[in-house]
Amino acid sequence: MKIKLLHSTPLHIADMAIGKCWNKGCMQTEEKAQERMDRVANKNKHASTIEHLNYNFNIDGISRACLQELARHRIASLSVKSSRYTLKELKNEDAFVNEALSRYILDDEMKQRAQKYVVLTEYEDVNASIVLGLECLRWCIVQGASNDFAKYTLPEAYKTSLIWSINARSLQNFLELRTNKAALWEIRKLANEIYDKLPQEHKFLFSEKIYKEEK
Repeated sequence: MKIKLLHSTPLHIADMAIGKCWNKGCMQTEEKAQERMDRVANKNKHASTIEHLNYNFNIDGISRACLQELARHRIASLSVKSSRYTLKELKNEDAFVNEALSRYILDDEMKQRAQKYVVLTEYEDVNASIVLGLECLRWCIVQGASNDFAKYTLPEAYKTSLIWSINARSLQNFLELRTNKAALWEIRKLANEIYDKLPQEHKFLFSEKIYKEEK
């Protein structure tokens, strides 16, 4: 997967919102503004003040299974690559099935070709099933099925991309839940990469939400 931060709201907007609540104005230094934001939004739990901070990401190469979990998070906005209009990308591909795959064995060449379209896992039997599903989808497209019907055969592993926008309060919730060891491995990876892409000066708002392995 590839994650790119497209835009983030400057921190002084949240500082201005906090100051407005108490008719205090903005803090005179960035350090003091961050201290106040941390105290008000994190320690005192007045997190509505950081809803004025918004982040826009380009997310490329996650599976549709991961997308389903991402879509459960509110408040956020998603604009997703459409299966209705884009499945013809498979039309000119050669078949993904050979004699080895019929025995659930994937060779390196097959993996490389398939990974253009699907997310593979650490389990080879699962990967073989994913590629068989991809071949069923490709065959439907080649046979002339419209995207509206062919997409019913889409493997959950099929890759997609999207623009994702979320405010800081919702992002705190997302990171707390999805960096946890109980989260799906793929969305956990996504959550950690999203945190890594945040501006360094914003990370104090989120660092305590990131799951840390017990030693």
